[in-house]
Amino acid sequence: MTVHDGGTGADAAAGADDERLAPLVEPGRDLTGAEADRYARHLALPGLGPEGQRRLAAARVLVVGAGGLGSPALLYLAAAGVGTIGIVDDDAVDVTNLQRQVAHGEADVGRPKTTSARATIADLNPHVEVVEHRVRLDPDNVLDVLRGYDVVLDGADNFPTRYLVSDAAEILGLPVVWGSIDRFDGQVAVFWGAPRFRTADGITVRRGATYRDVFPEPPPPGVVPDCATGGVLGAMCGTVGSVMATEAVKLVTGVGRSLLGRLAVYDALAPDWRELSVRPDPGREPVTGLLAGHDAYAAFCGLAPAAPAAGSVGGPGDDPEVTAAEARALLGADAVLVDVREEWEAQVRPVAGARRVSSAAFLGSVDGGPDDAARAALADLPTDRTVLLVCAAGPRSTRVAEVARAAGIDARSVVGGVPALLG
Repeated sequence: MTVHDGGTGADAAAGADDERLAPLVEPGRDLTGAEADRYARHLALPGLGPEGQRRLAAARVLVVGAGGLGSPALLYLAAAGVGTIGIVDDDAVDVTNLQRQVAHGEADVGRPKTTSARATIADLNPHVEVVEHRVRLDPDNVLDVLRGYDVVLDGADNFPTRYLVSDAAEILGLPVVWGSIDRFDGQVAVFWGAPRFRTADGITVRRGATYRDVFPEPPPPGVVPDCATGGVLGAMCGTVGSVMATEAVKLVTGVGRSLLGRLAVYDALAPDWRELSVRPDPGREPVTGLLAGHDAYAAFCGLAPAAPAAGSVGGPGDDPEVTAAEARALLGADAVLVDVREEWEAQVRPVAGARRVSSAAFLGSVDGGPDDAARAALADLPTDRTVLLVCAAGPRSTRVAEVARAAGIDARSVVGGVPALLG
């Protein structure tokens, strides 16, 4: 994701109040002697102390994504003594995750990420209760998942989930600590549609900036590469994820000044931090309901399957995805296998017999339509046989399959990508 200095949501003028936010959580029970020993370095901190630690123990924090950002955030939230931590992730640990997702180890490959992270947290701090949400968030479940938590950390790696979490949190009145990483750059902010400030008259609720205020429209599909395509510096995930955990601790306890009204941008190569002030868009109506439809947020981000064009392959009941077992059967029946990963990925884990063409070659210009180069790449695919498309995990091959099917090609994406196909 990129940040724009101008526009409605991001502004150079200060948009945040100087007043301090009220702590999110009331102090819980008194600390035991063992807890006082464990959190001794917190208890010595001005503004946090025993009362702040009791707030942390009573807090319920939800982390969306147990990946590059979620992993370090989970570890530091658990170490800090957050009483209940929810983890949302429907993915399993892959060996390529281990370069940056420090909540998982070699022995966890193939395990659900929520299960792996839960075991890691239990070893780090057995006093923390972990709630696994092994689901993919959608409009049908997101409000139920978020409801009951005090703060949400959004470490999602896709735009539909970011907008979905933002909308659900605004409806529920929850603050969102948001983070994003791309190659050597990271971003962190606190978004909250209804922040609560401590004033001389008590608690005052004002309107605050949300993710939609700062990023009212998602980038066109394909403009921002995913980690598999563009890469990401693993150690930087720790930097950004740790800041996210710090912001959550500050929100829970009321200590310090949060990133509400500010977006911090990190350049790991410089290294350099800079800030952009953000404020609510006065022309945007507050979100009171979610976009309707299971694929509504994917469609908003330009990622939902389009209706087949005239002359295209398949109809509404046709599934453009196949399982690895179905793919192997189709290969035995003369299907063509196309690997849409980058060249370096294919060198690391080659797929015998596959033709390699980068997904970018098929996806065309940034307006979402095939350009001349994309049309040429599509024209090179056979129309008399099934074309099986495979990538590292499935998302890229799915996008290419949609474009190819709209061009009249019987293209199918292999669910689970290369790991599933190779077994």
